[in-house]
Amino acid sequence: MGEHIRGFGSDNHAGVHEEVMQALSRVNVGHVHSYGDDPHTEEAVAKFRKILGAEVEVFFVFNGTGANVTALGSISQFYDAVICAEGAHLNVDECGAPERVAGVKLLSVPAPDGKLTPESIAAYLSGRGDEHQVRPGVVSITQSTELGTVYTPDEIRALADCAHERGLRVHVDGARIANAAVSLGVELRQATGDCGVDVLSFGGTKNGLMWGEAVVFFNAELATHYRYARKQGMQLASKMRYVAAQFAALLTDDLWRRNARHANAMAQHLAGRVRQIPGVEVIYPVEANAVFARLPLPVIPVLQREFFFYPWDAAKGEVRWMTSFDTEASDVEAFAALIETTMAKGT
Repeated sequence: MGEHIRGFGSDNHAGVHEEVMQALSRVNVGHVHSYGDDPHTEEAVAKFRKILGAEVEVFFVFNGTGANVTALGSISQFYDAVICAEGAHLNVDECGAPERVAGVKLLSVPAPDGKLTPESIAAYLSGRGDEHQVRPGVVSITQSTELGTVYTPDEIRALADCAHERGLRVHVDGARIANAAVSLGVELRQATGDCGVDVLSFGGTKNGLMWGEAVVFFNAELATHYRYARKQGMQLASKMRYVAAQFAALLTDDLWRRNARHANAMAQHLAGRVRQIPGVEVIYPVEANAVFARLPLPVIPVLQREFFFYPWDAAKGEVRWMTSFDTEASDVEAFAALIETTMAKGT
């Protein structure tokens, strides 16, 4: 990958924000009770409630798949189905865990821009009440989506109203919820609970944490049995303080917003630069911290020798470039210059 330290492969590739590392160091002293019965976990939960509402129930887990699977399993019956976008992480990148571990069938819906609509899910709602079919029980959306697009609060509210009218719950895979909220210019609550979201998988790893996600219930009744689901799903950390301390740091002095704002700004900068290069096409709106582009096929491996990134649809020359809280403008300029030079050579 040459001498470049930062690539554009994933916001998972980024390191840990210094304020989060400092928080980990501060709690790495002495003994406290395990499994979340400690003051650091209490502090993190209190910060979540200040931002998302006093009524929320918050549970910390190890990773995003664990957050999604345990959340869905706890609000579904074993004969239920989860409606999601065809390209959703649930459907494509979780190795069948929702179906095997949570025991729910996924009903995937074509979503050319990554977003579900009440109209697009209408045909998937007909199974309720028919014993020969799985019962649609949850609508799960990804915010921001796998294509880097962002649901507006009105779009989420319309989906939630549609789901709730038919007895379904609404789950948000919020691996990049901070990026979405910053893109929309709204508070986290306005992008989730205020729109009718029932359960949120709140992402931390992609926004400066070392590891850890949170499952947030806006309806406390739905959280009644979740602690059992978390334990059974192997997501209960014994040394919980190390997950909680990271979230406490993320929710202090708007660190979540600062990190997401920077990542989003770097994506806009990258998109602006590559749009000026003949032969490069940005194929989706750049609304969070992802840039999707189409390039001539021979150019892609040449660029990957210097900067790592993933092909999205290799046959079409479509690629994904992700920016992070630690992406620098100089990284963007160097990458854009390489693209420009490579394209000019006709490689």
